Amino acid sequence: MANEIIGSTDLHLYYGKKEALKGIDMSIQAGEITAMIGPSGCGKSTYLRSLNRMNDLIPDVTITGSVMYKNKDIYSPATDTVELRKEIGMVFQQPNPFPFSIYENIIYGLKLKGEKDKQKFDQVVEESLKAASVWEDVKDKLHKSALSLSGGQQQRVCIARVLAVNPEIILLDEPTSALDPVSTGKIENMLLELKEKYTMIMVTHNMQQASRISDKTAFFLEGNLIEFNDTKKIFLNPEKKETEDYISGKFG
Repeated sequence: MANEIIGSTDLHLYYGKKEALKGIDMSIQAGEITAMIGPSGCGKSTYLRSLNRMNDLIPDVTITGSVMYKNKDIYSPATDTVELRKEIGMVFQQPNPFPFSIYENIIYGLKLKGEKDKQKFDQVVEESLKAASVWEDVKDKLHKSALSLSGGQQQRVCIARVLAVNPEIILLDEPTSALDPVSTGKIENMLLELKEKYTMIMVTHNMQQASRISDKTAFFLEGNLIEFNDTKKIFLNPEKKETEDYISGKFG
C-alpha cells in the first residue's frame, strides 16, 4: 500500500491456549482515523495493543505473524519497545493521569528522553495542551494535581501527554466510554483536528462515534477481522452479513 504507516500480516495472538486473534491482515493508512468495532471480547482491543507491543506486559501471551511499521517488524528482537511506544502512543479507556501536577504529567516523556530545558518544557506543555483542547481549562492551574480535574479534562491531559513526545500514531482504546456526552463531543472534535498531524487508530463501542469521525472502519468478531473498508461503505453497504447484523443491532 502506497501510504501504509502500519500493518499486520497473519497476526495470531494466544492468551495461554486461547486464540484471541486469528490471522489478522490489515493495512492502516497514514493521516486517517481508523475505527475498530465489534462486540466485547472480539479481539479489537487486543489487536490495538499488539500495534505497540502492550501485550508484552501480559503473562503467557504468544504472538505469531508480523506487524510492520516503517518497513520494520516491531516484533523483531532488535525493536526498542520504549522508543516504539513514544512513536506509537496510547490513550486508555479510563483517564490515567499520573498523581502529580498537570505540568509534570505533560513533560514526563520528555524527561525520560533526557530533556532538561525549562523553556522547551514550557513550550511543549502549552502546545500539547492547546492541541488537546484543554489549555483554556487548565492554564491557570498547571501546578495543581491532574487528579483534581474532571474526567473529560483528565482524558484530554492524557492525550496531551501522548502528544508531548511527538508520536506518529496514536492508539485510543475507547477513549470516551467513561465520559459524559459533552466531554465526548469535545474529544471527538479534538481528534478530527489532530488528524492533520497524526494517524489515529481507535477502538470504540459507540457506532455513532465510529461513523462520525473515522475514515475507515474494521469490524472484528470472535478474533477475526470480518470486514475492513471505508466507514461509509461499512455502515451503508457492508459486504458481509455479520457486519450488517452487528450494525443493525441484531447482536452485540
